[in-house]
Amino acid sequence: MIRLTAERTPAGTSYLATGQGQPVVLIHGVGLNKEMWGGQIVGLCGQYRVIAYDMLGHGDSPRPAQGTDLLGYAAQLAELLDHLQITQAAVIGFSMGGLVARAFALQYPQRLSGLVVLNSVFNRSLEQRAGVIARTAQAAEHGPDANAEAALSRWFSREYQAANPAQIEAIRQTLASNDPQGYLTTYELFATQDMYRAEDLGQIQVPTLIATGELDPGSTPEMARQLAARIPGAQVAVLDEQRHMMPVESPRLVNQMLLDFLAKAPSLSDSAKGIVA
Repeated sequence: MIRLTAERTPAGTSYLATGQGQPVVLIHGVGLNKEMWGGQIVGLCGQYRVIAYDMLGHGDSPRPAQGTDLLGYAAQLAELLDHLQITQAAVIGFSMGGLVARAFALQYPQRLSGLVVLNSVFNRSLEQRAGVIARTAQAAEHGPDANAEAALSRWFSREYQAANPAQIEAIRQTLASNDPQGYLTTYELFATQDMYRAEDLGQIQVPTLIATGELDPGSTPEMARQLAARIPGAQVAVLDEQRHMMPVESPRLVNQMLLDFLAKAPSLSDSAKGIVA
């Protein structure tokens, strides 16, 4: 069993790191924290140096200032890589983490060896946009756990919820324990930035995988296909019968997809170790 102790960067970002090889960084979704990646840390660390961290306003990392934009979240990742003396890494972003990963890819292209966007958002419909704006208003009024029950029902299958009540309750508690201002600042970005620099996505020149679940209502297969169409050479994967939290609900399935992609991505070869000499 892998036992990890969280560490901090000089700026206060809390992170976990284990394994050897090409660096792979995991960015969680809004309301969650680095602990959501347990299945991926175990599944990837045998072949890669795996780093998971708490986004601004989440877990044990500092809260963002009000009005912090996606570049502020991307800068947090750059500071983490500097602290770890990593020049280049593959970045895997889930949901809101996918928006951060996209911003990082555009702002720090020289730091990126590969990009994976899991269950994220792009070009929401008017109905989808109205729904997420309404949830933002509820969070502003009632706090981070205002939408917990509805979120969990969207995120997980009913079968998984019934079979894993302790884990579902732990995630509910994670949502409730978020710093209200940090959560709201992040959620507002999640709600409004799905088209962030969409016209520049063609500049991304690293191996890219866009993936989601067949049954993910907020991060739909059509979103994945539209996003991938903007990025040269991007692959698309839609996992059958999977919902939003597929990295947690089906870690082996997701890990196999990630390992297959990372193994085949040209710029993730041994020619680029990504470590400062």
